[in-house]
This record gives sequence, structure tokens and C-alpha cells, in this order.
Amino acid sequence: MNFKIKYGLLYLIVFPGTMVYGQMHPNPYILSNEKWGIAGAMEYSMKQLQLDKWYPNSMDTIYGGFHTSYTYDFKPGDRSDKMIVTQSRHTWVNAKAMELYPWIKYYRKGAAHGFQFLRKVMWDSVYGGFFTLVDQKGVPILKGRVQKEAYGNAFAIYALAAYYKASADPDALALAKKAFLWLEKHCHDPVYKGYFQHMERDGTPILRTADIPSTSDLGYKDQNSSIHLLEAFTELYQVLPDPLVRERLNEMFLLIRDRITTPRGNLVLFFYPDWKPVSFREKDKETILRHRILDHVSFGHDVETAYLLWEASQALGIRNDTATLRVMKRMVDHALHNGWDKERGGFYDEGYYFKGSSTITIIKKTKNWWAQAEGLNSLLMMTSLFPEDSTFYYTRFKQLWGYTRLYLIDQQYGGWFEGGLDEQPELRYALKGHIWKGTYHTFRALSNCIERLRK
Repeated sequence: MNFKIKYGLLYLIVFPGTMVYGQMHPNPYILSNEKWGIAGAMEYSMKQLQLDKWYPNSMDTIYGGFHTSYTYDFKPGDRSDKMIVTQSRHTWVNAKAMELYPWIKYYRKGAAHGFQFLRKVMWDSVYGGFFTLVDQKGVPILKGRVQKEAYGNAFAIYALAAYYKASADPDALALAKKAFLWLEKHCHDPVYKGYFQHMERDGTPILRTADIPSTSDLGYKDQNSSIHLLEAFTELYQVLPDPLVRERLNEMFLLIRDRITTPRGNLVLFFYPDWKPVSFREKDKETILRHRILDHVSFGHDVETAYLLWEASQALGIRNDTATLRVMKRMVDHALHNGWDKERGGFYDEGYYFKGSSTITIIKKTKNWWAQAEGLNSLLMMTSLFPEDSTFYYTRFKQLWGYTRLYLIDQQYGGWFEGGLDEQPELRYALKGHIWKGTYHTFRALSNCIERLRK
């Protein structure tokens, strides 16, 4: 029998043997307030509308790894190529879910399944490092010069470290360390620091030459691989407190915080090897827009990086890290003041500071799914890190959650639409999963928010 007991301004609902965030809660009284209500809705979305749609169904029991393509109504899509990024992300999610829901056996099975695919198929047994792409059967696709990337190897390390933490499988930690040292040998820049992104199969970095098209990112260093190397090293350092891992974690932390992030609060996207920014701001508008992939303000990456910087700072054990807090606040505030839809909520995809203007212009008004997920995570984090502004951040968090439920989460078929239906209604019938879209951003954001709300 359920009944309410009034206690001050809160209500307690009695549920014998209540399930709270995947665990049998020792106290049968649950606060029935707003934050617990949001947490409950988030867990339903995370578990029933996301995890249950993907796992264990996406496990490829014939060739290994995970299927990544699903139609709008979650029917199997094209069963073709498998990318190291997607395979690693699915492995990471299963490893985290097996910790969260230890009695659900297929998460443990899925994490082990993903690990074996990374170890036996995606790892290059000849030259080392992880292939970027293999076909459905696991045969490496070796087209063109770029066959390995720091970005993809970073996600493999991220997954392996998480799987080791959840399973204590020594082979996972051994492979994570092996991959880290492979990156150290082949694509770490001992002169200007950071990592080269593109590599040939043997690990030789591909440097930029005059014949490479101006619209190509080939040969540049970049913020995206940098922030995910930071993320991977943060995860790795927690299970492998090795001095070199710490050194590289700190190196990436300072590069991102102090060089890749501008004084305004946004990330520069691409760089020359010496970390000189790639910029087209002095060009005409047509040229700028033609090169927008290389030079724009990405609000989603900015709010995501604020979280990743704080996570790294905590892993490094930096006390009273006011310098990082200051940069994080600048990043999130810049995104809110310049890339936020004040009417409906949500972060726009792209903006640009055109020459002669001190204000930003939105050049891509769509709102992709992963930016909103990362926004939820970072906005709620900011409410506790900056108590003097907690009302401001929490109000935006609630607005974003309302936007996400209305325009991004598919309440009928499950999963998230690729972009907000307010700007792109046609995405209602687009793929729910593909080689670049899985469960990583949404699961991490929702699980972090649930934990923070229920604290």
C-alpha cells in the first residue's frame, strides 16, 4: 500500500522495496519533489527508451561487435561497416551500465563482447593501434592514406579503461596501456605537445601539404580529438595511475583550458602543428561559409568541454581549481548568451564572429541531439559548482529538459531524434542509430544528471 506523509514542505512517498537509480534503496521513503520527479523521468528515458532499445539486440552474435544502424521505429537498418568510435562507445556504455544495474546480465555480457571485438578485430595485430573502420565481418577497410586516427584510438582507451574498472579483467587494462603507449610513440608531438590526428596504417602522422584542399581537415590538429583524448586519459588515469598517463592528462588539460579555449569562452576548432589557429575570419563571407567545417563556434562542444575539464581537474586532484572554474563558467555562459534559443530552449549548432562585428551570428540554427545531452549534463553540474548562480543554471537546465522531452526524445518508438523537431521535423523519420549515433552522449548525460539530482 502506498501513502503520503507530509514532512515540512516535502512529501515522502512510501514504497516498500523502492527501486532508486537501478538499486534497491535502503530507505523506503523517497522525496516527492521536483528534482526527484525529473530524475525519475530521466531514468525512464535512459533505461526503457534508450538502453532497452539497444541492448542486447544490437550485439552482433555472428561477426562480433555491435550493429549500429536502426530505423526511426527501431527496426534493424543496414548491417555494414563498423567504426572504432561507435564500437568503443557501445562497449563503454555497457561497462557503465553493468555497474549501474549489476543484476542485468546482458550488460556484463555486452561489455565483454565489445571488449573482445576491440581486442581481436579492431586492433591491428601487425602495426598496432586501432583501425578506424572494418566491414561487417571485421575485415579492415584500408582505403586512402588515413587508416587510423587519434580520435578513434582515444575512444578505444576510454572503453577499455571503463571495462577494466567494471570487470577487473587484466587483459582490458593491458590493452588500454598498450594503446596509450602506441599513441605516445606514433602521434604525440614532443615539440609542440598534443597529438596529431591522422595516421597511416603504420602510425606515421599525416602532415598537411600544399596539395590538400583548403576545405579538408587533413593534417591539422583539432579540438575534437584533443577533448576526447583528455576524456580517455581521465578514465585511464583512474585505473592506471602511471606517471606518464598523468603527464599526458595534465598536458591535454592545460592545452585545452589555456590555448584551445579562447578568451571569449569558445573553442577554436582546428590548428596548425604549432597550435596557431586555423581562421578564415579575414576572408569574405562566402569563403568563410565554404570553410565552416574548419572555423565556427560549436556551442555543443563548448558546453561538453566544460564538463570534461572539470572531470580531468578532479582526476588530477587539483584543489581549489579556481582557474578551471573560471574558464568553465566563461564557456557555458558564452554558449547560453550567444547560442541559446531564448524562446524554446536548446543550443544551436553553429555561430560565427564575422569581421567587424563584436556579436555572433547563428549560421546553423539546427539543434543536434548530442549537444542538448551534453548541455543537460553541464548545466546541472554548474548549479552545484556555482551556488550563487544556481537558479540561473537550474532554470536553463529545466527548460532544456523540457525541450528535450518535447522535441528530441521519441516517446513512441524510443531513442532520440538526431536533431530537434522544432527546426527539423523531417528527422522524425530519420535513422535512430548509425555509425555516428549511438547511446554514449545520452547515457552519460542522463546517468550523471540522475545521480546529481538524487544526491
